[in-house]
Amino acid sequence: MQIIINTDKFVKTLKYLLKPIIMLVAIYAGANAVLFIEKARPSDFGFYKDIFSKELIIKPSVSYPLRKYGDSLSKKDIEYATIAWTYFKNNYQETTGLFNSVDKYPATTLWDISSSFHALMSAYEIGIIDSIEFNSKLSKALTSIEKMKLYKDELPNKVYSTYSLDMVDYSNYATTEGIGWSAMDIGRIFGVFYRIKNHYPNYVLQVNNIIAKWNIKKVLTNDATLHGIGFNFKDKRVKIVQEGKLGYEEYASKGYILNNFDATESYKYTDFLKFVDIYGIQIGTDTREVKQHPSYNYILSEPYILDGIEYGWDINSKELAYRVYQVQKKRAKMKKKLIAVSEDHVDAAPYFVYNSIYNNGEKWVCIAENGDNADDYKNFSTKAAYAWSTLYNDKYSTKLHNALEGLYNKEKGWYAGRYDKSNKLNKALTANTNAVILECINYKMKGPLLKITQ
Repeated sequence: MQIIINTDKFVKTLKYLLKPIIMLVAIYAGANAVLFIEKARPSDFGFYKDIFSKELIIKPSVSYPLRKYGDSLSKKDIEYATIAWTYFKNNYQETTGLFNSVDKYPATTLWDISSSFHALMSAYEIGIIDSIEFNSKLSKALTSIEKMKLYKDELPNKVYSTYSLDMVDYSNYATTEGIGWSAMDIGRIFGVFYRIKNHYPNYVLQVNNIIAKWNIKKVLTNDATLHGIGFNFKDKRVKIVQEGKLGYEEYASKGYILNNFDATESYKYTDFLKFVDIYGIQIGTDTREVKQHPSYNYILSEPYILDGIEYGWDINSKELAYRVYQVQKKRAKMKKKLIAVSEDHVDAAPYFVYNSIYNNGEKWVCIAENGDNADDYKNFSTKAAYAWSTLYNDKYSTKLHNALEGLYNKEKGWYAGRYDKSNKLNKALTANTNAVILECINYKMKGPLLKITQ
């Protein structure tokens, strides 16, 4: 007797049977990765152990004015979240399901895509959009990411057109070869994938299919550190280089670890750690200066606020983050004006700056992406102010939150901030700023966004 098998039906049945098993395995693996991250202790700091042991072991958490989460949202919270979501409504590309990284500019990076995903999930969880809109947008965006052409058929290109999905350069011109990949951006979207898989398990298979296409071995070397395609300032060449400095490196590594990739060396805070005294506060910095390494070692708010809002700080990042917050608070008192520094888009050339507490041996310096001085574009950062006021509860965080009024356009979204010198609005409108605000409001309601659901 001949047995005829309906192949399509067999495959569909197999997928149906395997789906709950895959989901359980993913959740179990993720839970173990979370435990690994949360159990990191100050002993990891080696030479600097005594500094942290006094503050974190003898007097744990005494100095942290942490704001409690789990509150119901106020009318003002909903208003602010709605304003933030307006940016995404205005910058949605129906053909691809992606959002523009900057207002009316049809390009994006994996970092910006990550921001948009966090914004989309937060808008749904807050209740601004319904399940039909949420699932439609999430499904379409994931399908587009599956279709994206990869740099050398190995990893996502640094920039894509949100309209066509073409690989593009930083000027949004199509390029068949691409311009390389970013280990930091991939690490961040891995955090997003973890959030999707644990909170929206219907998308587990689709997310796993995306990850399976990426050759992560190119990012993670044998010593479990992160590498991207970067520009080397020493020999003026584009090459594979170590990527990420203190704060950013550890934040990105968490995404890899939660998706079962070994980035444990990049997760260590100690290998290149030094402390710089600023106003009597020992600020953690990275010893890898630009003279020896291709990227700058700026210390600013960005990685620490994202780590707190998305992952919930581990014991080490909690202390480093608080010092970054405290030193801005001290400078504000000295300068008699509010300080909230981070990386941000600006509304004129050079269009993107790193407003830093410390960078390459200098304190309180702002630079463009190419390293040029950009102090004229020092900026009170909307997203940094919103995030610090969400994470902490003291007089300064209240002042930061009060200063947010007027930094938005109800028809367009939240502006990037206000310039220090002129006191004029920095009218750059971006996915990152508006996503952080949606994340913060969601955090207020439910706590760290990547925690595993019970």
